[in-house]
Amino acid sequence: MKLVRYGKPGVEKPGLVDENGAVRDLSGKMTDIAGASLNASAMEAIRQLDPSSLPLVEGKPQTELRLGPCVGGVGKFICIGLNYADHAAESGLEIPPEPVIFNKWTSAIVGPDDDIQIPRDSTKTDWEVELGVVIGDAGSYIDEADAMKHVAGFCVVNDVSEREFQIERSGTWDKGKGCDTFGPLGPWLVSKDEIADCDALDMWLDVDGKRYQSGSTSTMVYKVPFLLAYCSRFMSLQPGDIISTGTPPGVGMGQKPPVYLRGGETIRLGIDGLGVQTQSVKAFTH
Repeated sequence: MKLVRYGKPGVEKPGLVDENGAVRDLSGKMTDIAGASLNASAMEAIRQLDPSSLPLVEGKPQTELRLGPCVGGVGKFICIGLNYADHAAESGLEIPPEPVIFNKWTSAIVGPDDDIQIPRDSTKTDWEVELGVVIGDAGSYIDEADAMKHVAGFCVVNDVSEREFQIERSGTWDKGKGCDTFGPLGPWLVSKDEIADCDALDMWLDVDGKRYQSGSTSTMVYKVPFLLAYCSRFMSLQPGDIISTGTPPGVGMGQKPPVYLRGGETIRLGIDGLGVQTQSVKAFTH
């Protein structure tokens, strides 16, 4: 089951992608792909619907029909740092003995194909393709063995990052991670039953047609169930929260010499079974 939010920014409607790749309108059944609509019982109710009985939305998604972030009203946008050993190595950092947790501000969230805006004074804006885990059922102090019961599904995340702000500006990583437009989500939220093994998904990212990142979730240091259990020790996880699980090697910072976004580039990224994002990068102009 693939769920989407479609329409103009800020007024997106909930939708379901049918077997032909068309969007069906869910607004008669639910108000949004958000919060309590993502718990297990609500997701099962959507699964029982006949897509052909829902109104057809005109336009091919991602070309003729804009898709918004695949989850609305996100409460927490939690990220895991240095969760791929080879990415840690290219960053010149040790594999952490426990997961590194940081935040992207929810104001960074945009649709999968919306523009990325280079921030004022940026010199080192970078890219990161990541697997996003969408929480469906709330929990705290979750047992690792039960962790997947709390998952609604998965999505693609581009963890756009300004490396100078993140690393060189005397503070936590957060200041380089949460700039406006730095959190494209989608194109769709894929329910967990469609993903046979979230620890074996190929992922990639291109800039202007050049492949920079090519990896697999199989090389994550800390796997999804462990990450959910770990994060839930420090905060309750709520329906609609997003956990972005880290990136494989190939980021701009790791190139020799480093390569950063300046404006004018096109980024394409994707994960097997979860779809593709395409973003135009815009230079700061005001």
